Amino acid sequence: MLRVAIPNKGALAEPAAQMLREAGYRQRGSSRELVLIDPDNQIEFYYLRPRDIAVYVGEGTLDLGITGRDMLLDSGAPADEVLELGFSRSTFRLAARPGTAKSVHDLEGLRIATSYAGLIRTYLAENGVTAHVTHLDGAVETAIQLGVADAIADVVETGATLRQAGLELFGDPILRSEGVLIRRNGTADPEGFNLMLRRLQGVLVARDYVLMDYDIAADRVDEASRIAPGLEGPTVSPLHRSGWVAVRVMVPRADAQRLMDELWNAGARAILVTSIHACRL
Repeated sequence: MLRVAIPNKGALAEPAAQMLREAGYRQRGSSRELVLIDPDNQIEFYYLRPRDIAVYVGEGTLDLGITGRDMLLDSGAPADEVLELGFSRSTFRLAARPGTAKSVHDLEGLRIATSYAGLIRTYLAENGVTAHVTHLDGAVETAIQLGVADAIADVVETGATLRQAGLELFGDPILRSEGVLIRRNGTADPEGFNLMLRRLQGVLVARDYVLMDYDIAADRVDEASRIAPGLEGPTVSPLHRSGWVAVRVMVPRADAQRLMDELWNAGARAILVTSIHACRL
């Protein structure tokens, strides 16, 4: 069976479980379940601390895992990112009291507190900066106020928490993170890997695209197809009404309203948009 590690709690847990449900896999009904076997799909799910997942996958104890890119890189485990999953997006940034620093190079000789010590040490080394890094579990925004650090490096979504603590962001983003599928590097594909990858890719496509149906005069199909060409071209079917056809096409969800307006102006009528629940391309 394919063995897959899933976050047991935190911001990654529910989005990961929901994506797997949409991909056709069973998921646990209680947070007390630590292992779930899905015999129909020949897969075992192990619910672990998100920070531990890269270690288990890198050591080969488990075949695949879902974790954050920030946690993967911070762990230093010999595991590779296979697929971006599009949820739990965040940015890893530096912050300090106003006037402390403008770039990473201003941190030379200073103290930095973070929950991602491995990640920040690598970043400092890449930029030729020598600083003292203190690892803290949990919230780090109070480290400066308590005299533990001169600056912090932390995951940022809106920055509101840092501003409330009297801190400001500085320098370029260290990392843009999101949920990712990972596997041990340098190993052969485990049995069931390609199937799971296709299913997850199908979920991503289904979330990003919608089906658009419309009726249009047959002599205007080419014009409409230039507006919404689809992935491999539209599906065109004759209507009972002479000289008219029905067209079906996949379009990006984010562009759906604009495309409806443009198709209407091109003569399309009865334009309908429906969600896609599953997809294989």
